[in-house]
Amino acid sequence: MSETTVPAARLASASASAPATNTPRTRRARISLTALQIVLGLFYAIASALPKLLANPSAVEAFDKLGWGHTGMYVIGALELAGGIALLVPLLDSVAAVALSALMLGAFIVNVTAIHGPYVATPLILILPLALIAWARRSHTSELLRVVRRRA
Repeated sequence: MSETTVPAARLASASASAPATNTPRTRRARISLTALQIVLGLFYAIASALPKLLANPSAVEAFDKLGWGHTGMYVIGALELAGGIALLVPLLDSVAAVALSALMLGAFIVNVTAIHGPYVATPLILILPLALIAWARRSHTSELLRVVRRRA
């Protein structure tokens, strides 16, 4: 048997198990997910991290109220900036979504226990699209692990 011929049974099983990546629905889903990643990445990098990193008075006040001061504010801002940028990097997007979800879970706990503000549910709402990205791009995590193992 030559390399170009494949038994009919193997061909049928391979086509049945392979995902249809050319369908318009799959293409729209990939585009939508990428758009969601871009929006969330820009949100975390610009709207969430920059006020903390530039010491916006409202951010300074909030972190002083928590007792975390400037150091806590800069650390959280740097984590959000790194997560927002990593959401835009295909190999890091799933890991970034998981890390930002953990950060948002911490933000929710702090909001409930210390701040008691009107936006308590916002971190939980942000976890939903992050979880979707982490799940949909989970194959990127295994790719990242392969790259790391290869270099180790």
